[in-house]
Amino acid sequence: MKKSVKIMIITLLSILLVIVSAGCYAAISFQTAKEESESKLPNKNQNFTGDEQTSDKELTVMVVGNDSRDDDEDQGRSDTLMVAHYDGKTKQPKLISIMRDSYVTFPDGGQDKINAAYAYGGAQMTKDVLKTNFDLPINYYVVMDFKEFSDIIDELYPKGVTIDAEKDINLDGVDILKGKQTLHGNSLLQYARFRMDEEGDFGRIRRQQQVMDALVEQSKDLIPVWELPQVAGKMVGKIDTNVPTSLLIDLAKDFLSGKVKPLKSLSVPVEGSWNFNDYTESGSVIELDEQKNAQAIQDFMKDK
Repeated sequence: MKKSVKIMIITLLSILLVIVSAGCYAAISFQTAKEESESKLPNKNQNFTGDEQTSDKELTVMVVGNDSRDDDEDQGRSDTLMVAHYDGKTKQPKLISIMRDSYVTFPDGGQDKINAAYAYGGAQMTKDVLKTNFDLPINYYVVMDFKEFSDIIDELYPKGVTIDAEKDINLDGVDILKGKQTLHGNSLLQYARFRMDEEGDFGRIRRQQQVMDALVEQSKDLIPVWELPQVAGKMVGKIDTNVPTSLLIDLAKDFLSGKVKPLKSLSVPVEGSWNFNDYTESGSVIELDEQKNAQAIQDFMKDK
């Protein structure tokens, strides 16, 4: 065998060995981190059945924020409900925020606030309610409580997240002053949660979208690519989700590399499609024009 051929074979084998070693390291790093941070939350969503993806380049994820504190009078209900959509071909992320007091129809024909769906039947019931009212297909779900959100933000954004706070806010012992500043996990959470003013949930939805926009915009180069498996493992261990690990890592690569476009957002109910009602069995609610909101969602999802 010629010396040049031997050198080529040795080189190729060396490259293959590096690739295999890197793959093994990534798998071990992911699994180790996942086991170390395994979520203690009860998994009530094992029977979730997602809608089939219309394209392997597009996915829609239902995001449920759950306040699991024992003193919460709405324990078990979702505190935040969002639907995130990402088109891997166009690199366009979208976010639909749905107000928690939206009065919607349940699959059995009854009506209640949409945040009750999670208490009644977990992610599956919440998905079914979104389908019934807005004809909105859901492929995957993510459920996390407030503490896990705070921990994940601190893990991914160790230097904090820059926010231009729109007003002075005090919530759960956290003081935030109006103006541009850097917030860490718990402070960012309180900024996104606050609704104790005249705007109520309308202002909170706007601030949540402001926070999500900042997270997307500031995601570039947060962590080195080789640390991604370990960080992904920690995240998966802290949340309840059925998003495949490989898909999570692929999505993270897009965001960390700065390839994604600016976030597009929609709030539901849309303007001119709702009324307050205090005379229901569910208390004070936001009554929706379901057809108008469903059409707004469909138009938003189609918009490229």
